[in-house]
Amino acid sequence: MQIKKFFEKKPKIVFLDTKTIGEDIDLSALEKLGDFIAYPITKPEERVKRIQNADIVITNKVVLDKKTIEKSKSLKLICVAATGTNNVDLQYAKEKGIIVTNVAGYSTYSVAQHTFGMLFYLLENLKHYDEYVKNGNYSKNDIFTYIGRPFWELKNKVWGIIGLGTIGKEVAKIATAFGAHVIYYSTSGVKREEPYPALDLENLLKISDVVSIHAPLTEKTKNLITYEKLRLMKPSSILLNLGRGGIVNEKDLAKALDEGLIYGAGLDVLEKEPIEPDNPLLKIKNKEKLLITPHIAWTSKEAREKLIEEIIENIKAFLKGEKRNVVNL
Repeated sequence: MQIKKFFEKKPKIVFLDTKTIGEDIDLSALEKLGDFIAYPITKPEERVKRIQNADIVITNKVVLDKKTIEKSKSLKLICVAATGTNNVDLQYAKEKGIIVTNVAGYSTYSVAQHTFGMLFYLLENLKHYDEYVKNGNYSKNDIFTYIGRPFWELKNKVWGIIGLGTIGKEVAKIATAFGAHVIYYSTSGVKREEPYPALDLENLLKISDVVSIHAPLTEKTKNLITYEKLRLMKPSSILLNLGRGGIVNEKDLAKALDEGLIYGAGLDVLEKEPIEPDNPLLKIKNKEKLLITPHIAWTSKEAREKLIEEIIENIKAFLKGEKRNVVNL
């Protein structure tokens, strides 16, 4: 009876951190589903007040822990605007009869594309060559070309993937199209039939020319890449982390880059975001060896539009009494 009554009334929907989705994304479809309130950001001390009368809450990174959830008397659905749900107390929500949904697969192509964007920026020394032309040096050159920073082709090189999930598989497909030989390391340890050889981590690091990380942060992956692991890699190799910060030990990576243990590294994720001013990565000697982007790999316009579309479908399904993308069954 209570469920029926809820469906018959106009639900109050609160989005706690719309700024994380971008101002260029249309949220008007959410307004048609109920009384919609959007907050660009929500500070920890603002959470309780903003969700206490809400029926449906949408959060990207705002933490909804037990202390916050228990203060809401009407909350029935939490929509996480992401794949990872570690910012929500799933068990307590289940105990309270609150459904939690997420969205998976929306950013696969965006992250894969950014992976190669980072690689080519580092591998082909694009910053150096761009500046060489724009600072006037090329106009003074005595031949038509300038080969100050040689680079190598992907063809016949080894691309090692840590975490062969949906994104990892898309990266593998593209790397193969470039003629690279793909190998992978399973962070979960689950054995599956894949078209690529599975190696242990140490051997993967030893033979790979490119290593890209597309794994979640778990007990098994936390601090997975340390100084000792980086020492196994080729001096000509490139490390890319598009999984989660905390997988790569940032202090160890800074040391490895300064010592020339690897050619370069590209990071889209960091252990603490935004980056802290005293992060050792900001103080490395040769800054051209390192590319850091501010967690943008997932943010193509298409990916963010798909994310909102999926959230809307999750809410519609819930209002019909159906279960869609529920993560706390």
